[in-house]
Amino acid sequence: MFIGNLKLKNSLFLAPMSGVSDYPYREIVKKFKPGLVFSEMIASRALIEKNLKTLKMIKKDSNDLYAIQIAGCDPKVMGEAAKMCEDFGADIIDINMGCPVKKVVNGYAGSALMKNELLALSIIESVVNSVDIPVTLKMRKGWDDKSLNAPKLAKMAESAGIKLITIHGRTRCQMFRGKSDWKFIKNVKKAVKIPVIVNGDITNMSDLKMALSLSCADGVMIGRGSYGRPWIFEEISKSFTKNYKSKILTSFKKDIILEHFSNSLNHYGEEVGIKSFRKHLGWYSKSLENSNEFRCKINNCLDKSQINSLIKGFF
Repeated sequence: MFIGNLKLKNSLFLAPMSGVSDYPYREIVKKFKPGLVFSEMIASRALIEKNLKTLKMIKKDSNDLYAIQIAGCDPKVMGEAAKMCEDFGADIIDINMGCPVKKVVNGYAGSALMKNELLALSIIESVVNSVDIPVTLKMRKGWDDKSLNAPKLAKMAESAGIKLITIHGRTRCQMFRGKSDWKFIKNVKKAVKIPVIVNGDITNMSDLKMALSLSCADGVMIGRGSYGRPWIFEEISKSFTKNYKSKILTSFKKDIILEHFSNSLNHYGEEVGIKSFRKHLGWYSKSLENSNEFRCKINNCLDKSQINSLIKGFF
């Protein structure tokens, strides 16, 4: 697959996820060879104001292609933010028009932009014209069931220079309720010639095959399906290989978890790194025997050596 003139290794993408797809997590996921990883959502105004926390969020990934997702509602600010990301080493800029979170849509950004097609187009044009790298777009079916305008917006975006579109198969008003409507995404695929990526509720090979079959999409973006399972990308890729056994060894998982924890400490420092990593340990330990007791111990521990020992003893 190509995004503009950039060739990808495959069509499996890690989704942009606030508070999840940070630098430490992206570095772990990239061990399992997805075609592309996206940063967590970056607030465009905070970026151009050089907020230190925001600048830390766009740290350049090692090797491989790197996509930064930006969010906002001011075309000029979004264009400036995109240029900053390009200067920081981004290979691709992604525009967020899909985030359903109240704090974001109340600021007229994220999926709220799907209610204002002219503003959405103005933002797309500003970003595309501000950089020399490919620009992509992520959105939902529409704001609600009465305004399923993703196909129309996709066509407008393509005309404005967008090189790839990802569709999450829910409306904003659904948030994450119900089931992702993979079949609807076929309407977007029919409307444009650029690659279309299906997103939402893809957690295994069976989901992937069904999502691609119903949507006719060119690739798959996995978000929540990777929680506690960064190796899902390798499991899916290798499941195409004859006689491949998808089970990941427990000892290997432990090594990955310990490396992820180390990444978090190095990136954030000890206190923030420990607190940031707790949610990941919750996902890594989910459904395992005595996981509640393990999480209770982790949530009450602020010593990195003790947490290392707890991880080694539990997994």
